[in-house]
Amino acid sequence: QVQLVESGGGLVQPGGSLRLSCAASGFTLDYYAIGWFRQAPGKEREGVSCISSSDGSTYFADSVKGRFTISRDNAKNTVYLQMNSLKPEDTAIYYCATTREPCSWIPYEYDYWGQGTQVTVSS
Repeated sequence: QVQLVESGGGLVQPGGSLRLSCAASGFTLDYYAIGWFRQAPGKEREGVSCISSSDGSTYFADSVKGRFTISRDNAKNTVYLQMNSLKPEDTAIYYCATTREPCSWIPYEYDYWGQGTQVTVSS
């Protein structure tokens, strides 16, 4: 069974950090680009970061550049999103997803999605 499971979300104060994990089962992530998206209440799902399958190139939305990093551990079949200097506007449900295409900010270009993990940034 193909499955993506996100974990690592939670409540954090502004300026804090979280590391999200996206673990795959039923298939290997090696051949997929992995994207992280987020969706806040009343807002559309937006792309946050992506890491390619070919050369490990990474991409970030302007809103998170310099604060978030993305990495993959193919041996663990897991992708990570390290989030530093978190702001209240980062509050959202975070999803990981896979695509065989190059990295994209377009959700419908992604094939498999996790169930999401809630990130809340508040004092």
